[in-house]
Amino acid sequence: MTDAAAKPPLAPAPRGRAGVVGALWASTHPGPTLVVTALSLALGIAAGVDPGRLVLLVAAVFAGQVSVGLSNDAIDGARDAAVGRTDKPIAGGAVTAGRALAVGVGAVVVALALSAPLGPGLVAAHAVALASAWAYNAGLKSTPFSIVPFLLSFGLFPSFATLSTSAPALAAVWASVAGAALGAAVHLTNVVRDLDDDRRTGVRGLPHRLGARASVLLAAAGIVIGAVAVLLGPGGGVGAVGGVFFAAVVAVALATGVLVLVRPPGRAVFQLTMVAALLLAVQLVVA
Repeated sequence: MTDAAAKPPLAPAPRGRAGVVGALWASTHPGPTLVVTALSLALGIAAGVDPGRLVLLVAAVFAGQVSVGLSNDAIDGARDAAVGRTDKPIAGGAVTAGRALAVGVGAVVVALALSAPLGPGLVAAHAVALASAWAYNAGLKSTPFSIVPFLLSFGLFPSFATLSTSAPALAAVWASVAGAALGAAVHLTNVVRDLDDDRRTGVRGLPHRLGARASVLLAAAGIVIGAVAVLLGPGGGVGAVGGVFFAAVVAVALATGVLVLVRPPGRAVFQLTMVAALLLAVQLVVA
């Protein structure tokens, strides 16, 4: 696309409140938002969080993820429009970046307010994770340190559940290592799909500097490291269920590494890496 005239026309803004709400929801990155929220529920159940506190935890995580998704699309609105991403509501004109950003800020307030009854530890951890994610959206994504917010936020994530219990404490180191590995894999693999568009709009994070093949290989290696941490961290021997999930994670991660070495990274490689990351998340919950 070499000039503005070559870009597809912007989609007309939706009429009515329902249309705006729908556009805002589509700008939250609904898939990742719901997956992370579901993971917080699973970890909370596994950690033995009381039902009432669990509801607050899940609601707080959901609000936080809504804020992260909205800030991402609001800040990237002009870049998305420049590369013809009119499937995105803000770039397509269905909702303004200002409105999305305002709702995103409101969602941060809601997320921290819902965290408050669960204790200062969760408030602090959630605030750090959200600040990290917003910093990524605001500019860190274009630096060699683009992976840091994912390591930090996902590394803290297992502690959301343990800090929400009646006896709050940080999660074990092995759980934090697994969370950080999961975050690294998500970042390195997810960005691979948009490398060309990102380069055209000046975004040069760590995956852009490493290249698609190296990014996928690093993501696969990180997933294996996370799986080893979950397998060995809790101690007390390796259970049958834990062994099965460890084997599955390693098998899929190795298949991803082999595939990316013999062919250019494509949709199949991305899907395999996401499957390995999902298996790691399940392994973490089971442990």
